[in-house]
Amino acid sequence: MSSGLIAAGGFLVLFVLMAFRVPIGIAMGIVGIGGFGAVVGFGPALSLLSQSPIATITDFNLTLIPFFVLMGVLATNSGMSAELFRAGRAWFGGFKGGLGLASVGACGGFAAICGSSVATAATMTKIAYPEMKRSGYSDAASTGIIAAGGTLGILIPPSVVLAIYGFITETDIGTLFIAGVVPGILAIAMYMLTVRFWYGRQLPAAEPFKLSEGLAALGGVWAVGLLFVAVILSIYFGVVTATEAAAVGALLTAVIGVVRRRLTVRGLLQSLVEALRTSVAIYVVLIGATLFGYFLAVTQVPQEITSFLTNLGGGRYGTLFLILLLFLVMGCFLDAMAMIILMVPIVFPVIIELGFDPVWFGIIIVMTVELGLITPPVGMNVFVINSIASRVSLPTIFRGVLPFVTVDVLRLILLIAFPAIVLALPESMN
Repeated sequence: MSSGLIAAGGFLVLFVLMAFRVPIGIAMGIVGIGGFGAVVGFGPALSLLSQSPIATITDFNLTLIPFFVLMGVLATNSGMSAELFRAGRAWFGGFKGGLGLASVGACGGFAAICGSSVATAATMTKIAYPEMKRSGYSDAASTGIIAAGGTLGILIPPSVVLAIYGFITETDIGTLFIAGVVPGILAIAMYMLTVRFWYGRQLPAAEPFKLSEGLAALGGVWAVGLLFVAVILSIYFGVVTATEAAAVGALLTAVIGVVRRRLTVRGLLQSLVEALRTSVAIYVVLIGATLFGYFLAVTQVPQEITSFLTNLGGGRYGTLFLILLLFLVMGCFLDAMAMIILMVPIVFPVIIELGFDPVWFGIIIVMTVELGLITPPVGMNVFVINSIASRVSLPTIFRGVLPFVTVDVLRLILLIAFPAIVLALPESMN
Protein backbone atom coordinates (compact mmCIF):
# COMPACT_ATOMS: atom_id res chain seq x y z
CA MET A 1 0.00 0.00 0.00
CA SER A 2 1.33 3.44 -0.93
CA SER A 3 2.14 6.02 1.75
CA GLY A 4 -0.55 8.30 0.28
CA LEU A 5 -3.27 5.72 0.85
CA ILE A 6 -1.96 5.02 4.34
CA ALA A 7 -2.10 8.77 5.09
CA ALA A 8 -5.67 9.03 3.79
CA GLY A 9 -6.65 6.01 5.87
CA GLY A 10 -4.98 7.54 8.92
CA PHE A 11 -6.98 10.75 8.62
CA LEU A 12 -10.19 8.76 8.15
CA VAL A 13 -9.50 6.72 11.30
CA LEU A 14 -8.63 9.92 13.18
CA PHE A 15 -11.94 11.58 12.33
CA VAL A 16 -13.88 8.40 13.13
CA LEU A 17 -12.22 8.23 16.55
CA MET A 18 -13.01 11.89 17.16
CA ALA A 19 -16.62 11.30 16.08
CA PHE A 20 -16.83 8.64 18.79
CA ARG A 21 -15.56 11.28 21.24
CA VAL A 22 -12.13 9.74 21.78
CA PRO A 23 -9.96 12.58 23.20
CA ILE A 24 -8.00 14.14 20.36
CA GLY A 25 -4.60 13.57 21.99
CA ILE A 26 -5.25 9.86 22.36
CA ALA A 27 -6.78 9.62 18.88
CA MET A 28 -3.76 11.31 17.28
CA GLY A 29 -1.39 9.06 19.25
CA ILE A 30 -3.18 5.89 18.12
CA VAL A 31 -3.21 6.96 14.46
CA GLY A 32 0.36 8.26 14.66
CA ILE A 33 1.80 5.02 16.02
CA GLY A 34 -0.38 2.81 13.83
CA GLY A 35 0.37 4.79 10.67
CA PHE A 36 4.10 5.06 11.42
CA GLY A 37 4.20 1.31 12.03
CA ALA A 38 2.39 0.62 8.75
CA VAL A 39 4.96 2.63 6.78
CA VAL A 40 8.23 2.03 8.65
CA GLY A 41 7.55 -1.02 10.81
CA PHE A 42 6.06 -1.61 14.23
CA GLY A 43 9.44 -2.13 15.89
CA PRO A 44 10.51 1.49 15.24
CA ALA A 45 6.94 2.63 16.04
CA LEU A 46 7.05 1.08 19.51
CA SER A 47 10.49 2.59 20.07
CA LEU A 48 9.04 5.96 19.09
CA LEU A 49 6.18 5.43 21.55
CA SER A 50 8.64 4.92 24.39
CA GLN A 51 10.85 7.92 23.55
CA SER A 52 8.54 10.65 22.22
CA PRO A 53 6.41 11.23 25.36
CA ILE A 54 9.51 11.67 27.52
CA ALA A 55 11.06 14.06 24.99
CA THR A 56 7.87 16.14 24.90
CA ILE A 57 7.38 16.31 28.66
CA THR A 58 11.02 17.27 29.30
CA ASP A 59 11.20 19.90 26.55
CA PHE A 60 12.32 23.10 28.33
CA ASN A 61 10.35 25.39 26.03
CA LEU A 62 7.11 23.64 26.94
CA THR A 63 7.52 24.07 30.68
CA LEU A 64 5.99 27.52 30.33
CA ILE A 65 2.56 25.90 29.75
CA PRO A 66 2.02 24.59 33.31
CA PHE A 67 3.41 27.85 34.72
CA PHE A 68 0.99 30.00 32.72
CA VAL A 69 -1.88 27.62 33.51
CA LEU A 70 -1.04 27.92 37.21
CA MET A 71 -0.82 31.70 36.88
CA GLY A 72 -4.35 31.82 35.47
CA VAL A 73 -5.77 29.47 38.11
CA LEU A 74 -4.18 31.45 40.95
CA ALA A 75 -5.46 34.73 39.48
CA THR A 76 -8.99 33.34 39.27
CA ASN A 77 -8.97 31.88 42.78
CA SER A 78 -7.60 35.10 44.27
CA GLY A 79 -10.46 37.19 42.84
CA MET A 80 -8.55 39.24 40.27
CA SER A 81 -11.19 38.68 37.60
CA ALA A 82 -13.92 40.18 39.79
CA GLU A 83 -11.72 43.21 40.50
CA LEU A 84 -11.20 43.76 36.79
CA PHE A 85 -14.94 43.80 36.18
CA ARG A 86 -15.55 46.19 39.07
CA ALA A 87 -12.91 48.56 37.71
CA GLY A 88 -14.43 48.41 34.24
CA ARG A 89 -17.88 49.06 35.65
CA ALA A 90 -16.63 52.07 37.62
CA TRP A 91 -15.07 53.67 34.52
CA PHE A 92 -17.54 52.67 31.79
CA GLY A 93 -20.78 52.27 33.73
CA GLY A 94 -22.00 55.76 32.90
CA PHE A 95 -22.02 55.09 29.15
CA LYS A 96 -24.75 53.37 27.21
CA GLY A 97 -23.84 49.71 27.28
CA GLY A 98 -21.36 50.43 30.06
CA LEU A 99 -21.52 46.94 31.56
CA GLY A 100 -20.86 45.49 28.13
CA LEU A 101 -17.79 47.72 27.78
CA ALA A 102 -16.70 46.71 31.28
CA SER A 103 -17.06 43.03 30.36
CA VAL A 104 -14.88 43.40 27.25
CA GLY A 105 -12.26 45.31 29.25
CA ALA A 106 -12.31 42.72 32.03
CA CYS A 107 -11.97 39.90 29.50
CA GLY A 108 -8.93 41.64 27.98
CA GLY A 109 -7.35 42.19 31.39
CA PHE A 110 -7.99 38.63 32.51
CA ALA A 111 -6.65 37.27 29.21
CA ALA A 112 -3.37 39.02 30.00
CA ILE A 113 -2.87 36.78 33.04
CA CYS A 114 -4.79 33.68 31.99
CA GLY A 115 -3.97 32.60 28.42
CA SER A 116 -7.12 30.53 27.90
CA SER A 117 -10.26 31.58 26.03
CA VAL A 118 -12.45 28.94 27.64
CA ALA A 119 -11.32 29.96 31.14
CA THR A 120 -11.87 33.65 30.33
CA ALA A 121 -15.39 33.03 28.99
CA ALA A 122 -16.33 30.78 31.92
CA THR A 123 -15.00 33.19 34.55
CA MET A 124 -16.67 36.26 33.07
CA THR A 125 -19.98 34.46 32.62
CA LYS A 126 -20.08 33.85 36.37
CA ILE A 127 -19.15 37.46 37.17
CA ALA A 128 -20.58 39.68 34.42
CA TYR A 129 -23.67 37.85 33.15
CA PRO A 130 -25.75 38.19 36.38
CA GLU A 131 -24.88 41.91 36.59
CA MET A 132 -25.89 42.56 32.99
CA LYS A 133 -29.15 40.67 33.42
CA ARG A 134 -30.01 42.69 36.51
CA SER A 135 -29.36 45.88 34.51
CA GLY A 136 -31.78 44.91 31.74
CA TYR A 137 -29.47 43.44 29.09
CA SER A 138 -31.01 40.88 26.76
CA ASP A 139 -29.72 37.31 26.86
CA ALA A 140 -28.34 37.64 23.33
CA ALA A 141 -26.44 40.84 24.08
CA SER A 142 -24.99 39.79 27.42
CA THR A 143 -23.86 36.30 26.39
CA GLY A 144 -22.68 37.46 22.97
CA ILE A 145 -20.44 40.12 24.51
CA ILE A 146 -18.91 37.62 26.94
CA ALA A 147 -18.42 34.94 24.27
CA ALA A 148 -16.59 37.38 22.01
CA GLY A 149 -14.58 38.88 24.85
CA GLY A 150 -13.52 35.40 25.89
CA THR A 151 -11.74 34.83 22.57
CA LEU A 152 -9.16 37.40 23.68
CA GLY A 153 -7.72 34.71 25.95
CA ILE A 154 -5.78 33.01 23.13
CA LEU A 155 -4.53 36.21 21.49
CA ILE A 156 -3.43 38.55 24.27
CA PRO A 157 -0.19 37.20 25.75
CA PRO A 158 0.51 35.00 27.54
CA SER A 159 -1.38 32.58 25.29
CA VAL A 160 -1.22 28.81 25.61
CA VAL A 161 -2.32 28.40 21.96
CA LEU A 162 0.44 30.73 20.74
CA ALA A 163 2.93 28.77 22.84
CA ILE A 164 1.81 25.52 21.20
CA TYR A 165 2.05 27.11 17.74
CA GLY A 166 5.59 28.20 18.58
CA PHE A 167 6.48 24.67 19.73
CA ILE A 168 5.09 23.04 16.58
CA THR A 169 6.71 25.50 14.15
CA GLU A 170 9.90 26.11 16.16
CA THR A 171 9.11 29.83 16.26
CA ASP A 172 10.36 31.84 19.25
CA ILE A 173 7.48 31.88 21.75
CA GLY A 174 8.56 35.16 23.37
CA THR A 175 8.49 36.90 19.99
CA LEU A 176 5.01 35.49 19.34
CA PHE A 177 3.81 36.87 22.68
CA ILE A 178 5.12 40.34 21.87
CA ALA A 179 3.54 40.16 18.39
CA GLY A 180 0.14 39.52 20.00
CA VAL A 181 0.13 42.73 22.06
CA VAL A 182 -0.95 45.28 19.41
CA PRO A 183 -3.52 42.96 17.72
CA GLY A 184 -4.88 42.20 21.19
CA ILE A 185 -5.31 45.88 22.03
CA LEU A 186 -6.90 46.42 18.60
CA ALA A 187 -9.33 43.56 19.29
CA ILE A 188 -10.40 45.10 22.61
CA ALA A 189 -10.93 48.50 20.96
CA MET A 190 -12.98 47.06 18.08
CA TYR A 191 -15.10 44.96 20.43
CA MET A 192 -15.80 48.02 22.59
CA LEU A 193 -16.79 50.03 19.52
CA THR A 194 -19.11 47.21 18.49
CA VAL A 195 -20.77 47.21 21.92
CA ARG A 196 -21.10 50.99 21.86
CA PHE A 197 -22.47 51.46 18.36
CA TRP A 198 -24.24 48.16 17.69
CA TYR A 199 -25.90 47.69 21.05
CA GLY A 200 -25.58 51.25 22.37
CA ARG A 201 -29.15 52.35 21.78
CA GLN A 202 -30.74 49.28 23.32
CA LEU A 203 -28.43 48.82 26.29
CA PRO A 204 -28.88 50.82 29.50
CA ALA A 205 -26.27 52.80 31.38
CA ALA A 206 -25.35 51.22 34.70
CA GLU A 207 -24.76 54.25 36.89
CA PRO A 208 -23.31 57.80 36.69
CA PHE A 209 -19.54 58.06 36.51
CA LYS A 210 -17.77 59.17 39.68
CA LEU A 211 -14.06 59.90 39.49
CA SER A 212 -13.48 58.95 43.12
CA GLU A 213 -15.03 55.51 42.56
CA GLY A 214 -13.05 55.03 39.36
CA LEU A 215 -9.76 55.81 41.07
CA ALA A 216 -10.64 53.58 44.01
CA ALA A 217 -11.47 50.72 41.64
CA LEU A 218 -8.10 51.08 39.89
CA GLY A 219 -6.47 50.43 43.23
CA GLY A 220 -7.86 46.91 43.09
CA VAL A 221 -6.35 46.01 39.70
CA TRP A 222 -2.75 46.99 40.34
CA ALA A 223 -1.90 43.32 40.70
CA VAL A 224 -3.03 42.55 37.14
CA GLY A 225 -0.98 45.44 35.78
CA LEU A 226 2.07 44.32 37.73
CA LEU A 227 1.79 40.76 36.45
CA PHE A 228 1.37 41.86 32.82
CA VAL A 229 4.33 44.23 33.04
CA ALA A 230 6.49 41.64 34.80
CA VAL A 231 5.81 39.00 32.14
CA ILE A 232 5.61 40.96 28.87
CA LEU A 233 8.16 43.72 29.46
CA SER A 234 10.72 41.27 30.81
CA ILE A 235 10.35 39.27 27.58
CA TYR A 236 10.39 42.40 25.41
CA PHE A 237 13.62 43.74 26.90
CA GLY A 238 15.25 40.33 26.81
CA VAL A 239 15.65 40.10 30.58
CA VAL A 240 14.23 36.58 30.69
CA THR A 241 13.02 33.93 28.29
CA ALA A 242 9.31 33.20 27.88
CA THR A 243 9.67 30.12 30.10
CA GLU A 244 11.41 32.09 32.85
CA ALA A 245 8.77 34.83 32.57
CA ALA A 246 6.06 32.20 33.04
CA ALA A 247 7.72 30.95 36.23
CA VAL A 248 8.10 34.52 37.54
CA GLY A 249 4.44 35.25 36.72
CA ALA A 250 3.18 32.16 38.55
CA LEU A 251 5.31 32.93 41.60
CA LEU A 252 4.25 36.60 41.68
CA THR A 253 0.57 35.65 41.38
CA ALA A 254 0.89 33.29 44.33
CA VAL A 255 2.77 35.84 46.44
CA ILE A 256 0.25 38.60 45.66
CA GLY A 257 -2.66 36.30 46.52
CA VAL A 258 -1.11 35.32 49.84
CA VAL A 259 -0.05 38.87 50.79
CA ARG A 260 -3.55 40.18 50.04
CA ARG A 261 -5.02 37.28 52.04
CA ARG A 262 -6.96 36.05 49.04
CA LEU A 263 -5.22 32.66 48.99
CA THR A 264 -4.93 30.31 51.94
CA VAL A 265 -2.73 27.22 52.10
CA ARG A 266 -5.77 25.17 51.12
CA GLY A 267 -6.46 27.55 48.22
CA LEU A 268 -2.88 27.22 46.99
CA LEU A 269 -3.07 23.43 47.10
CA GLN A 270 -6.40 23.43 45.24
CA SER A 271 -4.91 25.76 42.61
CA LEU A 272 -1.93 23.45 42.16
CA VAL A 273 -4.18 20.42 41.70
CA GLU A 274 -6.41 22.27 39.20
CA ALA A 275 -3.41 23.53 37.24
CA LEU A 276 -1.91 20.03 37.24
CA ARG A 277 -5.06 18.50 35.77
CA THR A 278 -5.25 21.11 33.01
CA SER A 279 -1.54 20.83 32.22
CA VAL A 280 -1.70 17.04 32.00
CA ALA A 281 -4.60 17.29 29.55
CA ILE A 282 -2.58 19.70 27.38
CA TYR A 283 0.51 17.48 27.49
CA VAL A 284 -1.53 14.44 26.41
CA VAL A 285 -2.63 16.41 23.34
CA LEU A 286 0.94 17.53 22.64
CA ILE A 287 2.30 13.98 22.91
CA GLY A 288 -0.40 12.76 20.53
CA ALA A 289 0.42 15.60 18.14
CA THR A 290 4.12 14.72 18.21
CA LEU A 291 3.40 11.08 17.37
CA PHE A 292 0.99 12.12 14.63
CA GLY A 293 3.65 14.49 13.28
CA TYR A 294 6.08 11.60 12.80
CA PHE A 295 3.38 9.76 10.86
CA LEU A 296 2.86 12.79 8.60
CA ALA A 297 6.61 13.10 8.06
CA VAL A 298 7.10 9.52 6.84
CA THR A 299 4.08 9.75 4.50
CA GLN A 300 5.31 13.14 3.18
CA VAL A 301 1.79 14.61 3.39
CA PRO A 302 3.00 18.17 4.18
CA GLN A 303 5.33 18.14 1.17
CA GLU A 304 2.60 16.90 -1.16
CA ILE A 305 0.10 19.47 0.11
CA THR A 306 2.72 22.21 -0.27
CA SER A 307 3.33 21.18 -3.86
CA PHE A 308 -0.40 20.98 -4.60
CA LEU A 309 -1.31 24.37 -3.14
CA THR A 310 1.65 26.25 -4.59
CA ASN A 311 0.89 24.86 -8.06
CA LEU A 312 -2.76 25.93 -8.05
CA GLY A 313 -1.83 29.29 -9.52
CA GLY A 314 -3.78 31.34 -7.00
CA GLY A 315 -0.76 33.36 -5.90
CA ARG A 316 0.43 33.97 -2.35
CA TYR A 317 -2.74 35.55 -1.04
CA GLY A 318 -5.05 33.25 -2.93
CA THR A 319 -3.37 30.27 -1.29
CA LEU A 320 -3.45 32.00 2.10
CA PHE A 321 -7.19 32.57 1.62
CA LEU A 322 -7.72 28.85 0.98
CA ILE A 323 -5.77 27.94 4.12
CA LEU A 324 -7.71 30.39 6.30
CA LEU A 325 -10.98 29.17 4.78
CA LEU A 326 -9.98 25.61 5.70
CA PHE A 327 -9.38 26.71 9.28
CA LEU A 328 -12.73 28.50 9.40
CA VAL A 329 -14.56 25.40 8.18
CA MET A 330 -12.72 23.11 10.61
CA GLY A 331 -13.41 25.61 13.37
CA CYS A 332 -17.06 24.66 13.06
CA PHE A 333 -16.18 21.17 14.32
CA LEU A 334 -12.94 21.35 16.35
CA ASP A 335 -11.75 23.42 19.28
CA ALA A 336 -8.87 25.90 19.03
CA MET A 337 -6.06 23.68 20.31
CA ALA A 338 -7.17 20.75 18.16
CA MET A 339 -7.10 22.89 15.02
CA ILE A 340 -3.63 24.28 15.73
CA ILE A 341 -2.16 20.89 16.56
CA LEU A 342 -3.80 19.03 13.69
CA MET A 343 -3.52 21.54 10.85
CA VAL A 344 -0.45 23.74 11.44
CA PRO A 345 2.10 20.95 10.74
CA ILE A 346 0.37 20.41 7.38
CA VAL A 347 -0.01 24.02 6.19
CA PHE A 348 3.07 25.62 7.78
CA PRO A 349 5.47 24.37 5.04
CA VAL A 350 3.16 26.02 2.50
CA ILE A 351 3.37 29.33 4.37
CA ILE A 352 7.18 29.20 4.44
CA GLU A 353 7.30 28.24 0.75
CA LEU A 354 5.16 31.28 -0.09
CA GLY A 355 7.47 33.57 1.88
CA PHE A 356 5.13 34.64 4.69
CA ASP A 357 6.56 35.56 8.08
CA PRO A 358 5.99 32.71 10.59
CA VAL A 359 5.39 35.15 13.49
CA TRP A 360 2.81 37.09 11.46
CA PHE A 361 1.13 33.85 10.36
CA GLY A 362 0.96 32.70 13.98
CA ILE A 363 -1.11 35.75 14.92
CA ILE A 364 -3.27 35.47 11.78
CA ILE A 365 -4.01 31.80 12.38
CA VAL A 366 -4.83 32.36 16.06
CA MET A 367 -7.25 35.11 15.05
CA THR A 368 -8.84 32.71 12.57
CA VAL A 369 -9.11 30.11 15.31
CA GLU A 370 -10.83 32.77 17.46
CA LEU A 371 -13.66 32.82 14.95
CA GLY A 372 -14.11 29.09 15.43
CA LEU A 373 -14.67 29.66 19.15
CA ILE A 374 -17.85 31.65 18.49
CA THR A 375 -19.23 30.20 15.23
CA PRO A 376 -21.73 27.34 14.94
CA PRO A 377 -22.17 24.44 15.22
CA VAL A 378 -19.44 23.84 17.84
CA GLY A 379 -18.30 27.31 19.05
CA MET A 380 -16.48 26.23 22.22
CA ASN A 381 -16.98 29.55 24.05
CA VAL A 382 -20.69 29.44 23.28
CA PHE A 383 -21.03 25.95 24.76
CA VAL A 384 -19.06 26.96 27.85
CA ILE A 385 -21.35 29.94 28.46
CA ASN A 386 -24.42 27.78 27.84
CA SER A 387 -23.20 25.25 30.42
CA ILE A 388 -23.07 28.01 33.05
CA ALA A 389 -26.02 30.18 31.97
CA SER A 390 -28.11 27.11 31.08
CA ARG A 391 -31.38 29.03 30.72
CA VAL A 392 -29.99 30.82 27.64
CA SER A 393 -30.35 28.73 24.47
CA LEU A 394 -27.47 28.14 22.07
CA PRO A 395 -29.22 29.93 19.14
CA THR A 396 -29.66 32.99 21.36
CA ILE A 397 -25.94 33.11 22.18
CA PHE A 398 -24.95 32.58 18.54
CA ARG A 399 -27.27 35.44 17.55
CA GLY A 400 -25.55 37.66 20.09
CA VAL A 401 -22.06 37.01 18.71
CA LEU A 402 -22.91 37.77 15.07
CA PRO A 403 -21.80 41.44 15.22
CA PHE A 404 -18.48 40.37 16.72
CA VAL A 405 -17.92 37.74 14.03
CA THR A 406 -18.25 40.52 11.44
CA VAL A 407 -15.76 42.66 13.35
CA ASP A 408 -13.33 39.72 13.62
CA VAL A 409 -13.40 39.24 9.85
CA LEU A 410 -12.71 42.94 9.31
CA ARG A 411 -9.82 42.83 11.79
CA LEU A 412 -8.38 39.78 10.07
CA ILE A 413 -8.48 41.57 6.69
CA LEU A 414 -6.81 44.61 8.24
CA LEU A 415 -3.89 42.60 9.64
CA ILE A 416 -3.42 40.72 6.37
CA ALA A 417 -3.35 44.00 4.45
CA PHE A 418 -0.99 45.67 6.93
CA PRO A 419 1.42 43.09 8.42
CA ALA A 420 3.32 45.88 10.20
CA ILE A 421 0.53 46.02 12.78
CA VAL A 422 1.71 42.60 13.93
CA LEU A 423 5.42 42.80 13.22
CA ALA A 424 6.40 46.34 14.24
CA LEU A 425 6.66 45.59 17.97
CA PRO A 426 8.62 42.30 17.72
CA GLU A 427 10.95 43.83 15.13
CA SER A 428 11.73 46.65 17.59
CA MET A 429 13.17 44.02 19.96
CA ASN A 430 16.15 43.46 17.64
